[in-house]
Amino acid sequence: MEMHSKVQEYLQKTGYKSFTPKAFLFDMDGVLFDSMPFHAKAWKQALANVGVEFDEYTVYLNEGRTGKSTVNEAFASQLGREATDEEIKNIYEDKANIFMSIAKTQPMPFAKEVLEQLAQLGKKIVLVTGSGQKSLLSKLNETYPTIFSPENMVTSFDVQYGKPHPEPYLMGLQKAGVNPNEAIVIENAPLGVHAGVAANIFTIALNTGILKDEVLAAEGANIILPSMKAFYENLPEILNL
Repeated sequence: MEMHSKVQEYLQKTGYKSFTPKAFLFDMDGVLFDSMPFHAKAWKQALANVGVEFDEYTVYLNEGRTGKSTVNEAFASQLGREATDEEIKNIYEDKANIFMSIAKTQPMPFAKEVLEQLAQLGKKIVLVTGSGQKSLLSKLNETYPTIFSPENMVTSFDVQYGKPHPEPYLMGLQKAGVNPNEAIVIENAPLGVHAGVAANIFTIALNTGILKDEVLAAEGANIILPSMKAFYENLPEILNL
């Protein structure tokens, strides 16, 4: 992997003089948890229950949005209007219940090793997720104990604008206490990649889902890797930057 050339491209594009990664900002679904197949099925069913068609590929394309934004995106494309607050509340509750009934969510392979290594090296770790699903946020602390707390988490409860807006990752920088050129975003979703790039952060896309690499590249990913395992294997080179 031509890591150094990718960094040079990043510096030229952003105008920063240096790149010194002190913080790592992680998305959750599809990065720390292998949960996206279940989210896709749950969103598809919950929206079908109110007569809105939203296939699983479209769910992957829209991953990273808040629940409200996802429902409004589906309503706008199918019904030509935004959903009411009551519709959003009911649909998101239905989606969460469906997810809980079908999900066999497992930690993403090698995510624990990555987090533990970064923590041991004193790197700052921040969760930046569009999710507000309490079952998953609870499981996060069970799966990765001592890594996450409210002080280093940005969820849908914390932001006004979800991904692809840069606000979630700008807030992640604030929580880490670093500048954009002192952080790396690890994402799997097009909208999340867009948000990281829009925040001027070096963004690594892990293509753990069903999308083509070109979709992630089009959003500006600095590097695309096929898995968390590949990220773990490249971590020594990344840390040497």
